[in-house]
Amino acid sequence: MVEELTWGMPVILYLFLAGAGAGAVTVSASVELRGGGFGAARHAVARYGALIGPLPVILGTFLIIFELGAPFRVLNLFKVVNLSPMSVGTWLLGVFIVLCLAYAATFLLPDRLTWNRRARTLLAWVCLPFGIGVAVYTGVLLGAMPAQPFWNSPILALLFLFSALSAGVAFIVLALTLFPSRHAGADAASHGNSSYLLTTADSVLLAGELGIIFLFIMFAHLTIGSTKEAVQVILGGGELALLFWGVVVLIGILLPFIVELILVGPRLLYGRPYRAVYLADLLLPMAVLVGGFFLRYVVVVAGQITGPVGL
Repeated sequence: MVEELTWGMPVILYLFLAGAGAGAVTVSASVELRGGGFGAARHAVARYGALIGPLPVILGTFLIIFELGAPFRVLNLFKVVNLSPMSVGTWLLGVFIVLCLAYAATFLLPDRLTWNRRARTLLAWVCLPFGIGVAVYTGVLLGAMPAQPFWNSPILALLFLFSALSAGVAFIVLALTLFPSRHAGADAASHGNSSYLLTTADSVLLAGELGIIFLFIMFAHLTIGSTKEAVQVILGGGELALLFWGVVVLIGILLPFIVELILVGPRLLYGRPYRAVYLADLLLPMAVLVGGFFLRYVVVVAGQITGPVGL
């Protein structure tokens, strides 16, 4: 199906990779600035997020540049400063890539350098709003097309934001699980504490995604005209209904949410010790990332098979 669309896999991958990378940097900056409860694992969590985040953002940006054709002409967008989605997005991505690379570099330099610690804190403050901006922009880019009834919803940007943050948490948890930190404080107790806090945060984000999906469908259903008709593609016997409800909602959101509640519930409600489960820390982030990717797939494809494409 994607091969027959104007916007195919490169655009879908861009939306997923840029959002997930921005989410990882945003989570890293939040932990670096606050760090409450992470204890000795705080540095490891922030470090992984900072080092992981720029890579998918850069890869996704290259994909969208070459998908648009004549890649060197994209540089002309930097000559224009206005409020069009393409202009804002170009500047936002360009500045964010520079900022998050500089932020990541502070984790590769020795912590004993006072100026490096200060630079890291300053860059964390700046990367936080820019990371949120990039995550939101991936939804705004689609929502800014009124000719596409499926995309023309103010709720789409919020859905992409929560999904991006959840994917960012998933990237960090997966990295911490596959490549345990050898830095000081990365013992079993601190890892369990960071796993608990990241899992709790992800469960909140997944619950938010479920609520936003409900609002997205209700908004479309209560809208008279083409938007109400367009959303039928993911409802009932719609062409993308099975993929949306089976992969995005069930595998990517609902099942991880239920398992995470089971894991964090005893400590959250009764103060019992939390024990990190290796298999859960490995499989749940994968499920979240799969769901995040197919969310973009469904949205991009649904927008095109229910209306014309154009900037």
